[in-house]
Amino acid sequence: MQVDVLLGLQWGDEGKGKIVDVVTPNYEIIARFQGGPNAGHTLIFEGTKHVLHTIPSGIFRKDAINIIGNGVVIDPITLRAEIEKIESHGVTVGKNLLISKKAHLILPTHKILDKFSEESKGQHKIGSTLKGIGPTYMDKTGRNGLRMGDTQLSNFKEKYTNLVAKHKKILGNYEYQQLLDETENKWFEALEFLKKIELIDSEIYVNNALKAGKKILAEGAQGTMLDIDFGTYPYVTSSNTVTAGTCTGLGVAPTKIGEVIGIFKAYCTRVGSGPFPTELANETGAKIREIGHEYGATTGRERRCGWVDLPALKYACMINGATQLAMMKADVLDTFDTIQVCTHYEIEGKRVDYFPYDIDGLTIKPIYKELKGWKTDLTKIRTMAEAPKEFLDYITYLEGELDVPVSILSVGPDREQTIIRKKN
Repeated sequence: MQVDVLLGLQWGDEGKGKIVDVVTPNYEIIARFQGGPNAGHTLIFEGTKHVLHTIPSGIFRKDAINIIGNGVVIDPITLRAEIEKIESHGVTVGKNLLISKKAHLILPTHKILDKFSEESKGQHKIGSTLKGIGPTYMDKTGRNGLRMGDTQLSNFKEKYTNLVAKHKKILGNYEYQQLLDETENKWFEALEFLKKIELIDSEIYVNNALKAGKKILAEGAQGTMLDIDFGTYPYVTSSNTVTAGTCTGLGVAPTKIGEVIGIFKAYCTRVGSGPFPTELANETGAKIREIGHEYGATTGRERRCGWVDLPALKYACMINGATQLAMMKADVLDTFDTIQVCTHYEIEGKRVDYFPYDIDGLTIKPIYKELKGWKTDLTKIRTMAEAPKEFLDYITYLEGELDVPVSILSVGPDREQTIIRKKN
């Protein structure tokens, strides 16, 4: 057996949570492989909206085991609140959630360091969610971090105190004490609460499950264009959001990767700072934002909106080895007479169809192809036979340009508003 991967191809917020929820009946294990509570995966079913930040999006399917992998960073306070909210809907989380012993902990001082760092950048802020993600990954690579497995050690409190002392030295005269006092006791209480969740050697668990013939789906967070290596650096997240991150974030070999489902919106969005070639800072962008309810699930910030970007999508498909695509929120474009697709960038008078290095330092003019809109309420359709010709033409055009089939179509926020064109 192999691990299938589901991840975002844009700047995050593509709708990964919904599709994981939709395809989970095809899998026995859902495993998050990177990121932390800066993620916001939204699921809507039976008239209720659920937003997950750390827990895999298969948690509402009672027969699925959900694993928080070693590549994830965990804020105990956020995770506790998430579990309590899920359990209020009648889900017994302790039965189908497991946490890797090697997953790193976000300390209260990590969040303070994040705030301090972002404030110090002034107008050059990168748009951090201030969840402590970056500083936690810095301690991980600096070999100073604390892991979930450390909480079972007799000297855990000593390890914690030593790391906090290091953080205080970095903060210097920054006024952090009140922030620390407000969260430290809650943090330890949350750790105590999490003792009801089993900690595992997740890499052993996952590989044994593969040997036993279990079907596993790896769930990514954020999006390819926010990858620490291949995204729009430095306006990126602190982990590898691409397929390769599955290997390091779950402990599976590259030869064990199966299908790679890349998710993208029928248009494009971005939260926070950083380059965005197809951004529409006009009435059209505002219209997309309002119809699509484009506000961050984690931060509530307005998302910047624009037309779909083929050079960036081709790049993302290449980096990830995408074998199939899921196109989200096509219904948001239902009322547009025409739809624009960015086919090339014009840079210093030269037309290119690839994603260049250091896009932040370049003046880019997007070159568009105009396609006819479908002017139909897609939220009512449930089969491709009901789809208007113009919508089918849009899909066919994108498939031809990306050379990857669109196997899943989302035509509304509810799990029922999904059309599967190809079974995994």
